[in-house]
Amino acid sequence: MEISFTIPIKRPFTQAYQIKISLLGTKIWRRILVPKSYTFYDLHVAIQNAMGWTDSHLHCFEQREKNKNSHKRTLVIDCPYGAEEYEREVETIYVTETPITKIFKSISDSIYYVYDFGDTWEHSLVLENIIPKVPGIKYPLCVGGKLACPPEDCGATPGYYECIKANQGKGRKELLEWLDPDWDPNYFDLKKVKFQNPRKRFLETMEN
Repeated sequence: MEISFTIPIKRPFTQAYQIKISLLGTKIWRRILVPKSYTFYDLHVAIQNAMGWTDSHLHCFEQREKNKNSHKRTLVIDCPYGAEEYEREVETIYVTETPITKIFKSISDSIYYVYDFGDTWEHSLVLENIIPKVPGIKYPLCVGGKLACPPEDCGATPGYYECIKANQGKGRKELLEWLDPDWDPNYFDLKKVKFQNPRKRFLETMEN
């Protein structure tokens, strides 16, 4: 398989995309504003930061058939450093060089973001609005959200709900001991969301 990637660069923009991120199987969501000039790698970093993930696993973006009962993929936008591990049966392009405008052309356009191919956290991304860039505002920006991100490696959605039970003193003692004592499933403060520079994040990933 030919591996393809480009190092992220900052691109000028005049419009921003308002995107809602919903973690499927939960009530967790975020709303972010990102430059229209973003690539899918830039968007990946923004999703990780807004959600509270640690970017410790592989990821991809997927377009699927419109049939709500079908999970059949029609396009995969993949991370190049994981491409050798997973042969894709559909057309595959790479996050670092694919502009988000390839998918997000008009309001209500959507795509799925899958993080951690073990736990398989599936996020629905929906373009809610296209707005003019506001001078003085630093993008990306988190403008809304609800609930804390699940703990990494907790065992997918069922494990997440087990963690909530343990946090409430109703679950397994060993799970409570495993959980970060500061983790509160109901807590989210958008003012504490900090966004990383995609270029810096990419170079750190390549070095590791």
